Amino acid sequence: MFAAYVERPDRDDPLGALIVGERPEPVVPEGWATVQVKAASVNHHDVWSLRGVGLKDEFLPMILGCDAAGLDEDGREVIVHGVISTPDWQGDETLDPDRSLLSERHQGSFAELVAVPARNVVPKPAGLSFEEAACLPTAWLTAYRMLFTQTDLQPGDTVLVQGAGGGMSTSLIMLARAAGFRVLVTSRDARSRERALEIGAHETFESNERLPQRVDAVMETVGRATWSHSVKSVRSGGTIVISGATSGDATAAELQHIFFRQIKVHGSTMGTRDELDALARFMAETGTRPLVERVLPMDQVADGLAAVKDGQAFGKIVLTR
Repeated sequence: MFAAYVERPDRDDPLGALIVGERPEPVVPEGWATVQVKAASVNHHDVWSLRGVGLKDEFLPMILGCDAAGLDEDGREVIVHGVISTPDWQGDETLDPDRSLLSERHQGSFAELVAVPARNVVPKPAGLSFEEAACLPTAWLTAYRMLFTQTDLQPGDTVLVQGAGGGMSTSLIMLARAAGFRVLVTSRDARSRERALEIGAHETFESNERLPQRVDAVMETVGRATWSHSVKSVRSGGTIVISGATSGDATAAELQHIFFRQIKVHGSTMGTRDELDALARFMAETGTRPLVERVLPMDQVADGLAAVKDGQAFGKIVLTR
């Protein structure tokens, strides 16, 4: 079958490690299901896989891709949940210490077919296209969990999103606005700030600019470059949710601020199947739709990966079959 995969990762030239060609159809263990991929979206995880980060030699060659939407074996429209937990795990899959993502130990979704545990298949609401649904399982699901599981935000509360531009920040902005939160956004790039306003932010600020008031919660995915600003921008008793550190680990924890002002700090990773199902229904019921930067045929996957690698995508890049 057609697939985009990596055989020999290259830390310095990740796109040079990409192979677009033929791979065997997936082996389907008992209790697993096959999904015919109609659309898949590109994530930074795919670039890291091409660099070999988190990908062991014994699992190569590896088909890329964490996200997909398509048709199950009975022709039903479905979304693939990419967090693969151990078979006997009960409860929140993100807490399973042996969990993995599609394209880490199990072949990914940049292919004609993808195999996942049957429980990882979630119904796609009729109101979402395959392209829109394929954006949900990684960036949008992570944002949903950050906003609605890891905080006690209520409509009218104020949330700060650190950074603007990629799939994570755009999903945070749009979900927060749809939920009735007041949304503030920071970015060092003027055009990204403008576009953040266009998709729902109420106000934008330069990176590390002092805010007019402290916020109820901060969504932190940048790390070192914004951590101090996040701690100083949240109100006493407020919450900082961390789901990434693209600029590196913070150099100082600022513990005095955290304990004295009783700031809650939550780590957050991906989301559960139930949260993916709830997210899909939230999108359908509110009319919220993922911001899709562009849609490409899957054989043009290199162009999509290059845009993500170089930070040239405002929103999601989707591949179709």
